[in-house]
Amino acid sequence: MYDELIYSPMEDPSYIRFFHASPGAPAVDIYANDLKIASSLKYKEFTPYRRLKPDRYFITVYEAGTKTDPILRSYVDLRPNRDYTAAVIGTPDDISSLGILDTARRIPPNNTQVKFVHLSPNAPAVDVYANDKLIARDVEFTERSRDIILPDGTYTISLNLAGTPTKVLVAPRQVLKDGNYYTIYAVGLAGEKPPLQIITALDKASY
Repeated sequence: MYDELIYSPMEDPSYIRFFHASPGAPAVDIYANDLKIASSLKYKEFTPYRRLKPDRYFITVYEAGTKTDPILRSYVDLRPNRDYTAAVIGTPDDISSLGILDTARRIPPNNTQVKFVHLSPNAPAVDVYANDKLIARDVEFTERSRDIILPDGTYTISLNLAGTPTKVLVAPRQVLKDGNYYTIYAVGLAGEKPPLQIITALDKASY
């Protein structure tokens, strides 16, 4: 049972959520040390953050409803008092995983923290703009930006081909609220289906 993996109240917590970011891949079930922690997770969906003991976990991903021929096997190391996102990435014939530390800096009043993570397997390296302000430069597939402090507000997030004014994607109306922590993910496929798009996700430190 999942309860077997949960921390005791006396220990420092570690949290992890899973993100299905593999375009074209089926819904999946996810197991940690052979205990199911996610069921029928579809493309672009997140699990809630799970509270686990600090340890190394063997993660197995299966097509939903099955438990033979796993589509992914990997390890994840969880340290105490840390928040993580584990993403299933790549195309169906080349699936892998990526662990992302969801860090949380101190935020001044009326500000927010964001980071950008490039999870589109066929998209080029990009520069990231928030309301025409450059916030991350030359981010390639599987890379993340530094943590960025921005005034709270509504933003248009734009991805440009790195080093050029050529826009790859424009995502308007991204609401970033005071005191919250966000990760901006690029997912999907450039010029193919499912299409390239932005997902702005609220991180654990926000609640």
